[in-house]
Amino acid sequence: MATVTTPRRSPALAWAGLGVLVVLALAALARYLSAAVPELTKGTALAGIGASVEFPVYAILLGLLGNVLLAGTGLRDRLAGGFRTEFFIKTGLVLLGASINLAVIVRAAGPAIVQSLLLITIVFGFSWWLGGRLGLEDKLRALLSSAVAICGVSAAIAAAGAVQAKKEQLAYSASLVIVFALPSIFVLPWAAAALGLPDEVAGAWIGGNIDTTAAVTAAGTLTGEKALEIATIVKVTQNALLGVVAVALTAYFALKVERTGATERSVARGLWQRFPKFVLGFLAASVLTTVYIGLVPAAESKAALGVANDLRTWFLILAFVSIGLEFRAGALRAAGWRPVGVFGAATVVNIVAALGLALLLFG
Repeated sequence: MATVTTPRRSPALAWAGLGVLVVLALAALARYLSAAVPELTKGTALAGIGASVEFPVYAILLGLLGNVLLAGTGLRDRLAGGFRTEFFIKTGLVLLGASINLAVIVRAAGPAIVQSLLLITIVFGFSWWLGGRLGLEDKLRALLSSAVAICGVSAAIAAAGAVQAKKEQLAYSASLVIVFALPSIFVLPWAAAALGLPDEVAGAWIGGNIDTTAAVTAAGTLTGEKALEIATIVKVTQNALLGVVAVALTAYFALKVERTGATERSVARGLWQRFPKFVLGFLAASVLTTVYIGLVPAAESKAALGVANDLRTWFLILAFVSIGLEFRAGALRAAGWRPVGVFGAATVVNIVAALGLALLLFG
């Protein structure tokens, strides 16, 4: 009589499950720190720093710390199946789309749309050109250019999906965004006051220049209520253009950078296969949010969007923790100083161009 054997549970699946638990634990700690540190430092000399450090900083640092500890114990590679960076990132960006009300952009952001289109074109073009002059690899300069020109880490994530960049390149780009955004929170409001800029101009300058939405909110708050309103509209407008840039990068890399004499049909198939489908989710979420806000009372829509924004924050924290856990230093050492130089130079161009456009369109 034949015996029936019960298949054993895959050890790899069990290790992946443990990896997910590690990510969840570190993410919970990062979320706690992002809420607790501002409270603990309130009223002290560190209050400004405590309030301005955002959750990506805690998440990446904790992920890197976990990376070192797990690598030292030989467990990192076994647990790596649970570091679901791509899934967390894509889900977070789809939820980012749920925070964009397209009706607000259409009604109130005529100058903001013009500024965003011109600013993205100028800064992305300069960063791409300089990266090429300095010999950066195309995928890395696509990430750097998107991050500095559009909306920081979110743009780098979308670009990474479009050009199929390495995780180390994404981690590098995200780190540069954070390093440059933190001092901008304090420097730009001070500079706006020193230059005597009207609140509308100051807000447009801040929204067009600082790369992350949370940092824009912090800097706008320091500048004034009207400046915060304009800065938010400008930044949301730039966020909305994220999908357009992702489509353009997908087409460019598929048709120009990596084309190898394929037929038109195979090129079209390859273009669709490599296109980051989550961008469609991002756009769909924006449309659904716009329709939903128009159909329900303001209090109800505000509560629902609050839940969506909280979920987005959680998924992005999970993504940044996973980036830290998967990080490999070798690629960054090989890149050297050139990406920092490109990002820094593009930031200077962004500051000057954003100020000129803010004065022209909002002055």
